[in-house]
Amino acid sequence: MFARERQERIVREVRERGSVRLAELAEQLGVSMVTLRRDVEVLAGQGLVRRVHGGITRSEPAPSPAPGPAPAPGGQQLVIGMVVPTASYYYPAVIKGAREQAERHGARIVLAVSRYDDEEARARVDQLAGSGVDGLLLTPSRQPDARHEDWLTTLPRPAVMVERQTGLGRLSSRLDSVASHHAHGAFLAARHLADLGHRRLVTAARPSPTTQSVRQGFLAAVRELGLAEPVQVDIGADGPADEQCAQVLAAVADGATGMLVHNDSDALVLVQQLQAAGVRLPEDLSLVAYDDEVAALSAPPLTAVAPPKEAVGRRAVDLLVRRLTDDPDAPAEHTVLLPELKRRASTAPAR
Repeated sequence: MFARERQERIVREVRERGSVRLAELAEQLGVSMVTLRRDVEVLAGQGLVRRVHGGITRSEPAPSPAPGPAPAPGGQQLVIGMVVPTASYYYPAVIKGAREQAERHGARIVLAVSRYDDEEARARVDQLAGSGVDGLLLTPSRQPDARHEDWLTTLPRPAVMVERQTGLGRLSSRLDSVASHHAHGAFLAARHLADLGHRRLVTAARPSPTTQSVRQGFLAAVRELGLAEPVQVDIGADGPADEQCAQVLAAVADGATGMLVHNDSDALVLVQQLQAAGVRLPEDLSLVAYDDEVAALSAPPLTAVAPPKEAVGRRAVDLLVRRLTDDPDAPAEHTVLLPELKRRASTAPAR
């Protein structure tokens, strides 16, 4: 891990938790205390962290004046419509990041939920446009394809797509977009398991707009690292059933020792089923969850890939505000943010 990457990880941990012990950070990053203290020295000199006995805390920035309202065309406060598939899983953090960033710009978010239904998404966009929003943060119910082209190229307001990306060369690619790089996150999971000595892996996922990217990233890592082709378990829309648990148990009996489950809500259910069948985590199976919504609440706490959900929301607002107020003719920007791996107690070296 490069020094810059380590330092970014340190700053994120401190911002999320408020304070962190140096010994815990050194173990988490896999570096010596000498290396860690050198990183902390650099960050403290930049005012990004504050050193305390045995650890570091958030640096308290000097208060800055609150921004005035971002002006909409016509001089009024900007109002941003935000359409998400759900407000109960994954997207609350995206919404939080967007709302907080909108407030920093002096703008206001109006939220609508499409329930993973294309027609509902279209209706919510029309409703928001009719209510007078200035721009849209839009998450289509699934990854856009040719069937979305007419809609996305005739949206009634300037828009930024959130956690979705259009196909190459489509007219809709002229929309700004911000998304997590889920293939990268899955690659991190497979590499983590391989670094621990796990050579035979399992991947389990239910259908979702991100499942294809997760599987592509996982398979890319498996093949690059020379591992055996993973066992692939397809979880149904209602979550893990006895049949999927039996498939995992069979893979473990056949020598699989590492596993990625997308998403981590399903991972919790599978963990319970596996433990009831006598499989121990991490002694018999090292398991990585994807999404990091509730992974830390498992017993044992699950190592998880954490997409940068709040950062996605913040960046989407920045792009939209720029488009609405500063540079409406700027080239389209497609921003991809990298997930990180959070190591917990569900992964360990292979026996």
